[in-house]
Amino acid sequence: MNHIDHILAARPAGRLMSVDVLRGLAIAAMVLVNNPGSWSHVYAPLAHAEWHGWTPTDVIFPLFLYVVGLSIVLAQKGETFALPGRSTWLRAAKLFGLGLFLALFYFPFAKPEFSWWRDQLLDVRILGVLQRIALVYLACCYLAWLCQKRQWLLWLATLVFMWLAYALMLSIPYADDTGEIYRGQLVFGNHFSAWLDQLLLGREHLYYQTAQPFAFDPEGLLTTLPAISSGLLGVLAGLQLKAAGHSSRLEIWFAGGVLMLVAGQLLHPVCPINKALWTPSFVLVTAGVSQLLLASLYWLCDVRGHQRWLSPLLVFGVNAIALFMLAGVVGRLLVMIPAGEASLKHWLYTQFFAPLLGAYPGSLAFAVTCLLIFYGVLWQMYKRAIIWKV
Repeated sequence: MNHIDHILAARPAGRLMSVDVLRGLAIAAMVLVNNPGSWSHVYAPLAHAEWHGWTPTDVIFPLFLYVVGLSIVLAQKGETFALPGRSTWLRAAKLFGLGLFLALFYFPFAKPEFSWWRDQLLDVRILGVLQRIALVYLACCYLAWLCQKRQWLLWLATLVFMWLAYALMLSIPYADDTGEIYRGQLVFGNHFSAWLDQLLLGREHLYYQTAQPFAFDPEGLLTTLPAISSGLLGVLAGLQLKAAGHSSRLEIWFAGGVLMLVAGQLLHPVCPINKALWTPSFVLVTAGVSQLLLASLYWLCDVRGHQRWLSPLLVFGVNAIALFMLAGVVGRLLVMIPAGEASLKHWLYTQFFAPLLGAYPGSLAFAVTCLLIFYGVLWQMYKRAIIWKV
């Protein structure tokens, strides 16, 4: 058998291929855009929008949250959702803990003045990607259970979480250290969500520590509310998967995806699309793209049976968190380990990738090389049926 045949033969039983492929696409894209050879040489579609607006890269994280919601439904045993119990809380706690581990996993060996206790532990970034996944997962599990007998309540919850944070950003006044009062600002470092992050978490524990007048986190507290909506839209798509036939669910998914994408884009002039603020228009645009991808992959993989050329994404999809952790640890090690007068990552990029291919192609090639190496590791897990379940 060739490699593709091996992948399909080792495919875990009882799993919907399109969902694993979609999850694999999301996590592979996330790793690719997070590991360029040089952050100064990144092609525009592989970088986040500077503030308002969106690029393909901005879709990746909400796509993963959408799949989280979808997977909650597929993991449901029986006809009804059980009350989330110890296993749900434990999974969320593990995800949050893994996020904190990555935040703490840093020590620049070439800087003797660096104190891990002072500079890393005491100033640890509390929130992050895995932490947001944990919170969204937990909220979606409870909301799916609470609203299971009345699906319209799930739609209502989606709308409330989508708009609540944005309404608070526009309506609640807040003040900086000088006493100047603001209301309705939506600029970098000056919005109600940033003020709240700095107030509750402290400047030193946020991603954008130097932002003025307020530090903030792109995975901040208030903006986690609309991120829950991204997960709930995945839950709703999953319910359609269980309730309708092939043609009916495809029609609903395609029509809903187009509707959300167009609605979000039309809202942009009055409600800007913004990932850091996770605005309602951002939720709609990214959920629209996510749903169109789901519908397309479901039609290709599970209806038409065209599985071979997409099957490598299964290797990533069944061990998504393992890939994220592997990429996070290796990426940090490449920055931590000194080589020459800089880091090993900088040395590899400047000595090999950039001279051979050029600045921008070399930066992309570095990311692709990392992804291929990670694929080799995950393939060894996949063919041995090792699935790292958090």
